[in-house]
Amino acid sequence: MSNAEENNFYSVMLIDDNEIDNLINQKMIEAASITQHIYTHTGARSAIEFLKNVEKLEDLADQILPDVIFLDIDMPLMDGFQFLDEFEKLQEATKNKCKIVMLTSSINPQDVNKSKEYSYVKKYINKPLSQENLEKLEL
Repeated sequence: MSNAEENNFYSVMLIDDNEIDNLINQKMIEAASITQHIYTHTGARSAIEFLKNVEKLEDLADQILPDVIFLDIDMPLMDGFQFLDEFEKLQEATKNKCKIVMLTSSINPQDVNKSKEYSYVKKYINKPLSQENLEKLEL
């Protein structure tokens, strides 16, 4: 990948209750140079609150909202699907901007199928993120 193609995304968000996974995935994203900013959240609820707060900034929201959200499924308190249900309630502009990639250790076909029911979920990737996954990340 040449330098001219770097940073296809301004910012991405990682949502995973496992801090080690977040760290590994963050390093992979940094190594792939696909973005300038990485937000990490260890809880889906805090991620939703963050998105809601950014929406309140109106004019600035478009600059701050992540282009891609990497979302884990299996999390305590609020899992990935509950996050998606809350995400559905956000403003249209937010939902159009943020593309969601399910990033999970689940190989359960039900999870794959269920994630396909959400129009905002663009991809389903098994953990951990790989350089190859990131290079092929066309959303």
